[in-house]
Amino acid sequence: MPTDVIMPQMGESIFEGTITKWLKKPGDKVQRDEPLFEISTDKVDAEIPAPASGVLKEIKVSEGATVQVNTVVGVIDVEGAPAAASTAKPQQPAQSAARTTGGAASTDGPTQTKASPQADDSAGRQPPATENAPVVQESGGGGSNGGPGTEVVMPQMGESIFEGTITKWLKKVGDKVQRDEPLFEISTDKVDAEIPAPASGVLREIKASEGSTVQVNSVVAVIGGAGAPAQAQPAAAPAAAARQQETARIATEERPAAVQPSQPQRDHVIDFPATDRGHDGERLRSSPLVRRIARENNVDLHNVPGTGLGGRITKNDIQSFIQQHGPSVQGRPAAPPRQMPQPQAQPMPQTQQQPQAQPQQRPAAAAATPAFQEIPGELVPMTPMRRKIAERMVESRRTSAHVHTVFKVDMTRVVKLREKIRKQWEARNGIKLTFMPFIAKALMHGIRTKPIVNSSVAGDSIQYHKNINIGIAVALEWGLIVPVVKGAENLSFVGLQRAIIDLGERARSKKLVPDEVQGGTITITNPGIFGPQFGTPIILQPQVAILGMGGIFKEPVVITDEDGNDSIAVRHIIRLVLGYDHRIIDGADADQFMVAVRSYLENFNEDIG
Repeated sequence: MPTDVIMPQMGESIFEGTITKWLKKPGDKVQRDEPLFEISTDKVDAEIPAPASGVLKEIKVSEGATVQVNTVVGVIDVEGAPAAASTAKPQQPAQSAARTTGGAASTDGPTQTKASPQADDSAGRQPPATENAPVVQESGGGGSNGGPGTEVVMPQMGESIFEGTITKWLKKVGDKVQRDEPLFEISTDKVDAEIPAPASGVLREIKASEGSTVQVNSVVAVIGGAGAPAQAQPAAAPAAAARQQETARIATEERPAAVQPSQPQRDHVIDFPATDRGHDGERLRSSPLVRRIARENNVDLHNVPGTGLGGRITKNDIQSFIQQHGPSVQGRPAAPPRQMPQPQAQPMPQTQQQPQAQPQQRPAAAAATPAFQEIPGELVPMTPMRRKIAERMVESRRTSAHVHTVFKVDMTRVVKLREKIRKQWEARNGIKLTFMPFIAKALMHGIRTKPIVNSSVAGDSIQYHKNINIGIAVALEWGLIVPVVKGAENLSFVGLQRAIIDLGERARSKKLVPDEVQGGTITITNPGIFGPQFGTPIILQPQVAILGMGGIFKEPVVITDEDGNDSIAVRHIIRLVLGYDHRIIDGADADQFMVAVRSYLENFNEDIG
């Protein structure tokens, strides 16, 4: 039965794509999820996997053609696909189930191979029949015993999110899972979340390991009725890989000495990380396809100029660079240091120049060695969330002209009110009473005085926001996240406190959805709970202001009464810091905003429910 291959939609704002290369030709065998063709869009270059196993019957759109999304670009004849093992009959129904219910065990092998592209790139591509035949046999058995399975896919957590990193599996192969029970945790550009199981059953297979980054809608696991036969499957692939490595090692050792000179070329091979960064710390924007081409040709992406959106390095950029400079450009910059001793050469016999160069090179190498030995410790890679935080903070520093103003605010009136009615208020409303809604209310009062604080920069214009969407920074054990209370100006005091508590609890339990961490217009951060006097927070882009709360401390303060007499009293003092973007907010506006905030808190007299 033929299966149409369509041009996928790589994002909500992308309506067409260009086929840059077909990786198979008509008549070739293809496996489900095996790379079939490459596309290029306005935002991303990507390899598109085959939707089913079989034989590529027809290519309807040639290379270089640009077509609309959902256009049929090829046809795979599923019935014409030969079996990878002797169990051909069970394999075809499993493939049919994969297309209809998304859970064929017989397709697990190719998908598992694709889940580790780094290994494929470094070790070279192996013939699919050699790699996947044992896995297909094992999965076929599991599928026949447990019936059709359910594929677990990487969900799309937002319109502009195209990939996610699996940070933790909450179940292991063979465990029973219930529908909607948390199955694994993911991290994306905007949110960390727990992903529930789509069905009840037994976790038959995990296709994407912890730490791997996969595109949305990629199959990461399979849930079926019987998981025991499939438990041997993860060991089968490593065993096969181990046998291949052992064979390659033996072949290398038995190779004649005349063949060995090819090994020094390994000195020029460079392993690039998944998220390459420039020398200034900024992330190099490129697709997995571009990074793979760079690895295969030993090209440093730092040297490749990007012509795509935001400096993104496209496939054409890397191919043009290779055509101009050739592969293995890494080895060429390393040559000049060896020529440095030559400028000292004086008229003397050549036999004396070589002994001079050697003593200079040896002390240099010896001096560099202790630098690493003198700094003991452990090198731990950043988590995906930490990398995103680092990117956003550096980006904000480069974007906004940060200025901070600090105000001392007498919170005695608020503190005494809270102490007086706290127990009754919490019993009546069923939630805790914190200082955050008082600060949020004061923030909105200040915005009514100076609306520029609740704005953003849009090119050469200023966007004044109609609603006040307050981001509340929440400290997590594994990082920081800023959920947003939207339309805060329309909430009562109780509603504001309830929303703040709810977002904080769901942030710590990874229950937030992408919409709840987007659309903020101004942010409040409260490091004061840890005891600092104040901090100087960084603005969250594209906002132009952030309000930081210090701790509340009892301090002696000079009080002037109505008659002008001074006295010293113990008051509850907090230091509030406004970080603002001096591109559009002047110091006078920022200070007047803070004066309004201070006056509101020091003279608080509103009903809090």
